[in-house]
Amino acid sequence: MSATPLKLYWWKDEPNFGDDLSREVVSFVSGREVSWAPKDAADMVALGSVLQGVRNRFKDGSPKGNRPVIWGTGLMFPVPKDFLPYVETRLVRGPLTATFLGLKHNQFGDPGLLAQEALGAQGERIDRIGIIPHMKHVDSPELAAVLAAEPALFLIDPRRSAREVVAEIARCAHVISSSLHGLVVADSFGIPNTWLEPVAIHAMPKLKFYDYATGIERPLACPVKLTDIPAWVTTLKDQTLSYQDGIEASKASLLAAFPASLRAQDLAALDL
Repeated sequence: MSATPLKLYWWKDEPNFGDDLSREVVSFVSGREVSWAPKDAADMVALGSVLQGVRNRFKDGSPKGNRPVIWGTGLMFPVPKDFLPYVETRLVRGPLTATFLGLKHNQFGDPGLLAQEALGAQGERIDRIGIIPHMKHVDSPELAAVLAAEPALFLIDPRRSAREVVAEIARCAHVISSSLHGLVVADSFGIPNTWLEPVAIHAMPKLKFYDYATGIERPLACPVKLTDIPAWVTTLKDQTLSYQDGIEASKASLLAAFPASLRAQDLAALDL
């Protein structure tokens, strides 16, 4: 790997595997060590719904003169486009983010789709259904009641490292998640997955899910309610991902959009 770490911004105010996954994926694709940096000192901003924070930092120009690369990042809600001249936008998560920013992109992708490539195979799957709540709901009494009512359910706590959580997702027969990156990682490994209703997380909690899904041409049904899961699990059947081609296309777009200038020298010339 290059001796100089790639400076990456990711949200790290609270432990969350989805944000930690940004570091793992960027290190894999770049062939470099990765270190955290604030937005105005970063080489890149990647995985996560953090573009509104980037806009807040760069709306009046680049405070430190740098121009971070935007690679697979998304919005949580619409924002003005005044910051775009001060960043290098290579790829955004999905068509909704692109539309809000007036970007004429036709390729999209969440970097979490490269979880399988970055972290590798995680062992044989077992007959269990992983449930991934939002990190703020892990300890809720409602979730505890659902887990107690259905022995097939297995709690996957998202408040841990990406390596720990990805290893558990990758061995599930099915995943139910109100964490976007629970769905993204399951898609990366080809594991059938279901959207769990994101209750009272953000002002526009569903936007990032539709943004991601439309980017891989995934039909996204209405999310299942937590209290409906015990009855719903009894109707669950084996599935394949009808949108696998969209996943593979987004993986290819992500690799192609990663700047050669940020790759380790021995990878920079490769046609990835």
